[in-house]
Amino acid sequence: MRPEELNPLFAEIDSLDGIGPKLKKPLERLGLERVRDVLYHLPERFVARRSVADLDEALVGEQIVVALTATEHRAPRNPGRGPYRVLAADAKGNICALTYFGRASYNAKKQLPVGERRWVAGRLDQYGDMLQIVHPDHVADDSAGAMGRLIEPVYRLAEGLTQPRVGAMVEQALARMPELAEWIEPGLLAREGWPQWAEALRLAHAGEAANARDRLAYDELFANALALMLVRQSNKARKGQSLQGDGTLRDKLALPFPLTGAQKRSIAEITGDMAQASPMLRLLQGDVGAGKTVVALEAMLAAVEAGAQAALLAPTEILARQHFETLRKMAAPTGVSIELLTGRDKGRAREGILMGLVDGSVQILVGTHAIFQPTVSYRNLGLVVIDEQHRFGVSQRLMLTQKGRVTPHTLAMTATPIPRTLVLAQYGEMDVSRLDEMPPGRQPIDTRVIALDRLGDVVEGVARHVASGQQAYWVCPMVSDSETASDDIAAAEARFASLKERFGDDVVLVHGQLTPEQKDAAMARFASGGAKLLVATTVIEVGVDVPSSTLMVIEQAERFGLAQLHQLRGRVGRGSEKSVCLLLRSSELSEVGKQRLALMRESQDGFYLAEQDLELRGGGELLGTRQSGEDGFSIASLEQVQKYGEMASDDARLLVERDGGLDGPRGQAARTLLYLLERDWGVQMLRGG
Repeated sequence: MRPEELNPLFAEIDSLDGIGPKLKKPLERLGLERVRDVLYHLPERFVARRSVADLDEALVGEQIVVALTATEHRAPRNPGRGPYRVLAADAKGNICALTYFGRASYNAKKQLPVGERRWVAGRLDQYGDMLQIVHPDHVADDSAGAMGRLIEPVYRLAEGLTQPRVGAMVEQALARMPELAEWIEPGLLAREGWPQWAEALRLAHAGEAANARDRLAYDELFANALALMLVRQSNKARKGQSLQGDGTLRDKLALPFPLTGAQKRSIAEITGDMAQASPMLRLLQGDVGAGKTVVALEAMLAAVEAGAQAALLAPTEILARQHFETLRKMAAPTGVSIELLTGRDKGRAREGILMGLVDGSVQILVGTHAIFQPTVSYRNLGLVVIDEQHRFGVSQRLMLTQKGRVTPHTLAMTATPIPRTLVLAQYGEMDVSRLDEMPPGRQPIDTRVIALDRLGDVVEGVARHVASGQQAYWVCPMVSDSETASDDIAAAEARFASLKERFGDDVVLVHGQLTPEQKDAAMARFASGGAKLLVATTVIEVGVDVPSSTLMVIEQAERFGLAQLHQLRGRVGRGSEKSVCLLLRSSELSEVGKQRLALMRESQDGFYLAEQDLELRGGGELLGTRQSGEDGFSIASLEQVQKYGEMASDDARLLVERDGGLDGPRGQAARTLLYLLERDWGVQMLRGG
């Protein structure tokens, strides 16, 4: 139960003054729903302004604060068609235009009466021969005094919000902060010179101390490490069931290729865990095409051999159907009953599957979130396999693991290679198996970088490729660094329209806002060869498997992260034919962008690329757009994860093993932190993605 002292921070955001229904929507888009969310909505950057006595002291392009007196208001001839200008003079008589567009001009009329002096803050620019400040950030009367050197926070906004509005909300949230007992080990706190929690938040919003943000990042890493440690500890104490298969089903598998050493090692680790009475909690981390599905099938067959059932949870219907077909083909010689259950399944077919789960005749179930609905019951669920585990929340996973008579074994899988330095921070509650070898026969993919201004040549190359009877993917760009789903889809639809003029019905489109039926129909046409070119957003990033597709075109490749580019490239090279990946780049390319594309040409080792990706990010530039929750942290940067992650894990272990866990004085404070940072699930359930 949440400590009472935190209740003011978990009040709804409209408990703050000035927040009505109109503002709630843009705030929700930023994830700001409670007072606590506002506290942790830290500035993206700070603007430093210099106070000048007159405009002669200032430089064009500089952020300044200066005293000006309005001399004339000039409205546009056609209201709403041009800028509203207020001419204002400094102490020496130099004239500057304060320029407003749109509705902002209403403020100008009130704030800048002719003949009265005001302190004006903003960026000094030049328009023709005249100095100007467009949309001044602040206008204050003499009662405010000279604003001096002003350091102002700049917050991430959504449409309908302004910097002053967010700043006012932050001030109210800071005023509600309680004084909390310290959870960081005293020696560590002194050594790092970190402020107390409440002071750290005040300083982080004011931009006055770099180590304030370090302390807040450490809080998040420590809470995460402690939560993972408690999950691991409580999981070991739970009652599970020992599943020791006799190999009779696995021996019947007729795989078209021998298992790699990494696959054999991972299978041994997983089946060894499953033979124990305490529930397994293991992550299978595999590079693109390294053969995770085969490992998962071996684990599920081991569960069935021991008299239990297994369930495989996939994040999308496309992936669930693909897993179902793959598993059914591979497991055909075993005679094991495998069924598919998605949200679309209705009527008698669904009822038949549900009855089969209850009586045990359905031995392996593959599906989407539909497989953990209340109406779905199992005779004896012994193993849960979660594919692309980071796409599922805590409550979804917990619902599935509660379907067993006792806690089932859990195998989470990810196709995204994770740098070793981040594994502890992200998956500290799990044991980890790595598939770092490629199955025999996988051909290297010819990767080339081509300038986007050669788009016509690329389209003709795709035409020749299709004419030869082969298939291709065309992945559309993220439109901007502040990319939204609608931008992404608009880009895909525009490219689809242009390619359809060239290729007619040979091209199909897949993106995230199509209905499941539309996506399935398009994918089915492409997989069957009825369509030769698939235009898509990154919805095809993971898992889509069409061996006859041998060309991947990624438009504006520099906008994607290395890991994502590697995943997309992995959609080709899955058959016996030689495959090509074309990375189309824009004319303006940053140094990091050049390095990223060069690395893609050099290497096809996902684990190596993940380490390089981390190094480049650590330099301060994120590769591509940062997806919400991609590293599980909202406060700590990658650099801070690297710097403090291990330290936080050591401190959490010290608290659990030496300082009395959550029962001692520091433990009680740490318990408050778990609730504050919403890691309280760590006491009782599997970590969220």
